[in-house]
Amino acid sequence: MNILIVGSGGREHAFAWKISQSPKLSQLFIAPGNAGTSEFGTNVEIGVTDFAAIRTLVIEKNIGMVVVGPEVPLVEGIHDFFLADEMLKKIPVIGPVSRGARLEGSKDFAKQFMLRHAIPTAAYCSVTKENLESGISFLRSLPGPYVLKADGLAAGKGVLIIENLDEAEQSVREMLGGMFGQASETVVIEEFLSGIECSVFAITDGTDYKILPVAKDYKRIGEGDTGLNTGGMGAISPVPFADEIFMKKVEERIIVPTVRGLQRDGIDYKGFIFFGLISVNSEPFVIEYNVRMGDPETEAVMLRINSDLVELFEGVAQGNLAGRQLDIDPSCAVTVMLVAGGYPGDYTKGDLISDLDLISGSILFHSGTRFSGTEVVTNGGRVIAISSKGKNIPEALDLSYRNAAKIQFKNKFFRRDLGFDLLK
Repeated sequence: MNILIVGSGGREHAFAWKISQSPKLSQLFIAPGNAGTSEFGTNVEIGVTDFAAIRTLVIEKNIGMVVVGPEVPLVEGIHDFFLADEMLKKIPVIGPVSRGARLEGSKDFAKQFMLRHAIPTAAYCSVTKENLESGISFLRSLPGPYVLKADGLAAGKGVLIIENLDEAEQSVREMLGGMFGQASETVVIEEFLSGIECSVFAITDGTDYKILPVAKDYKRIGEGDTGLNTGGMGAISPVPFADEIFMKKVEERIIVPTVRGLQRDGIDYKGFIFFGLISVNSEPFVIEYNVRMGDPETEAVMLRINSDLVELFEGVAQGNLAGRQLDIDPSCAVTVMLVAGGYPGDYTKGDLISDLDLISGSILFHSGTRFSGTEVVTNGGRVIAISSKGKNIPEALDLSYRNAAKIQFKNKFFRRDLGFDLLK
């Protein structure tokens, strides 16, 4: 079978690496891909929301399955586009239809969904210009710090956590005034929950589901979880506190009600569900849903899946996922992200990356890279993910850090304290 992966980051490179191991694969295409994905398939210069060009590629290359990596094409309806086209409607798309993608595309929709299906989450109030005063009243009823979220997609930048009430009130007004463009025409004000976070992933055919390895990512640029939020500076899997007791609560209180809730709401959901969770005194609460795999968590999680990923995807497409085998490696896997200096602020692109051939024992997943002639250069803030396995977290981290020191590019930066909160 010919397969198309839509996307260009480390998550898509990890998918390409894993899918390429399947005996079911004939040819792999990645649109648009990066310098790393070209090792496993053919990169095609098509944007992730250029559905017409994707349609042409799928027909010309006899694509039998489409795996969607990022959230934007899902929210914009790539799956719906396929279902509405006579020539495409029988081609499986791994990723939900746009109604299901609203779990990530609208924070307000997600909170209403959780409330409707009794899924544990923080108390909230959705605010527009029309009900601003009641929103401010709700804000004043909360103890600090104050959590403000843009309702729509804001490239990972639409969440503010503010200590001071006056500043929080001002920020609500600024968000409604266009701080994040259309994404913050509605602002979700949330109760702040104190605890430790983790990422739980499930894949579902709309009826049944499989729980994938749990991971924890590190969003802040600075060590000790300080500084600005990024797309993710690294990830660790498994997560020690997400033990059998905790995960039983997660499955019973969150995963099952989510899958059943989608059914009850008439949403035929086929693909990944990412549960961004926080453990508050060992009780799980949902912070957010994503409708795709996380990045950089995927770069660690894929190392721990022994099963044929294409086999699981076929189970999703055919509605018989329950009968498919998911075998998880008990080893630890970690990802250390190398980023461009200045990220997540201003940074340069086009800097030469050298000494990739010196890497030993780890797997490199390219995130923001491209070819300049025959040379690999930087093409994003997050540049390369270094993923390693080990008997335990320190062993896997040590291997990734040793390899991180070998790769060279201008103003390279990476966090050296991943796992600090798990290894106490």
